[in-house]
Amino acid sequence: MDTSYPREDYLPTPSHKREPSPTVLAVSASPPPRDHLIWSVFNTIYMNFCCLGFVALAFSVKARDRKVAGDVEAARHFSSKARCYNALATAGSVVLPLLLTALVITGVIHLSKLAQESVGFFTYQFSGSNEEDK
Repeated sequence: MDTSYPREDYLPTPSHKREPSPTVLAVSASPPPRDHLIWSVFNTIYMNFCCLGFVALAFSVKARDRKVAGDVEAARHFSSKARCYNALATAGSVVLPLLLTALVITGVIHLSKLAQESVGFFTYQFSGSNEEDK
């Protein structure tokens, strides 16, 4: 019994023919949807206008869960909702205080003008002698 390794004459001869390589089609898959989680956490902690930041955080977590599960279409839907709620929370938290500040400033300016006019009215001195009496 021969227990040696196979002899060289039994080895398959390498083929010089090149086999055609399989064709690989590059499918342009769209990038996975963004979940806007950082923006949602920021809005929840710092700018939670009418609880919109918390709602955005909930949709961001749903979008991340769907993205991990492989359901790209549902992830895209939840991501879109999270982006809308984040935009509303940011706008509400930035625009409304600016509007309120502008209203307070214009009110102070208007009241200062009224105060100056009323000071002029109340500081008018009536003299005891009228020149019309003479």
